[in-house]
Amino acid sequence: MTGNCSIVIRAYNEEKHIGRLLEGIRQQTIRDMEIILVDSGSTDGTVAIAESFGARVVHIPSAEFTFGRSLNFGVREATRDFVVIASAHVYPVYPDWIESLLRPFEDERIALTYGKQRGPNSAKYSEQQIYHQWYPDTGSLDQPTAFCNNANAAIRRSLWERHPYDETLTGLEDVAWGKWAKEQGYGIAYVPEAEIIHVHDESPRGVYNRYRREAMALRKIYPEANFSIYDFVRMTITNIISDLWHAARERVLWRNLASILWFRFMQFHGTRMGHRETSLVTPQLRETFYYARERKRKDEKQRDVEPIRYQS
Repeated sequence: MTGNCSIVIRAYNEEKHIGRLLEGIRQQTIRDMEIILVDSGSTDGTVAIAESFGARVVHIPSAEFTFGRSLNFGVREATRDFVVIASAHVYPVYPDWIESLLRPFEDERIALTYGKQRGPNSAKYSEQQIYHQWYPDTGSLDQPTAFCNNANAAIRRSLWERHPYDETLTGLEDVAWGKWAKEQGYGIAYVPEAEIIHVHDESPRGVYNRYRREAMALRKIYPEANFSIYDFVRMTITNIISDLWHAARERVLWRNLASILWFRFMQFHGTRMGHRETSLVTPQLRETFYYARERKRKDEKQRDVEPIRYQS
């Protein structure tokens, strides 16, 4: 599959992170790739950095932005059979990241692949716990659910032509696309070897907004979904207790205590509020969801592949 890959990166004011992602792409075992940056109105050096790495820049007006629409802008510009999708604030751990993501496409039934995610050392403890829960060390070449994540994924462009991303969703456009693919008889592969570091540096309000908009989208994708006050209380308490127990075992409880409490509360408070709202994105919600101003575990499985050595 060498030379048959486009990379689509969505970005908004990501000059702090995008250089590391592009450097990681430059060090991949697959070299012949086109890079497409979908920029939604950056006012910093994001575009200049991307262009210095040879990326082609596509602009989407900020007033028109949704996650699905920005991806459709980027994939439409792609000329290769397979499209790797990455957030601008991730970076690959290993030089065979893209090679690993593309390998399952040797099976014609695979529509989508996605890889492992971990946080940097500075990530909130509860965020790290979520990464370990959602992205285990054991892979699956035909997982039973539609779960996936476009921070680190790849799709067949030919299938996207049949079914572009839903531009009306406030999030989870990846899950909606995966659900469609499985309904058509295609498979989704989870590839833990395709590992990236995902940098989230969110305030409590940012965490609340993220889970709120994703819950709004989930209700549209799965209308039968529900999240009651009982679910809110149960999930908040059980996840806080689990995080506190694991943090105590790892002897990092006291420095993470406050973030565990507020993170889990905001996660499930946002989820509950999102389930109570519609998916209609008003200009005010658009500003809140997409343009907010804010911007290891010891048992981690190790690979016999030398990781990328970043300069900073």
